[in-house]
Amino acid sequence: MTNTVENLEIEMLDILKENTELKVENQLLREKINKLDHKENNGSVKPQAGLKSLRNIYDSGYHICNMYYGSHRDQGEDCMFCLDILDNFVNHGNLSNRKK
Repeated sequence: MTNTVENLEIEMLDILKENTELKVENQLLREKINKLDHKENNGSVKPQAGLKSLRNIYDSGYHICNMYYGSHRDQGEDCMFCLDILDNFVNHGNLSNRKK
């Protein structure tokens, strides 16, 4: 009986993890569709909207880096890969603003 309960707990944790990862992926796909719709309607998409989306996902506790994308970050721990992406996004946006 104990083994059955332990196995069910493990399966439940796996399902919860998969569910969370699917929610993040679903949110990103919705944002991508909205951006494509917005791009078709207005001809361009503001780069800050992408940064805001990435920042929201990262602040929600999920990785945005290609190594661990969509997996949950430990509370209070930062990922240097994710932070590098956010920093590069900000720096790239500042450079494009200077060129204008």
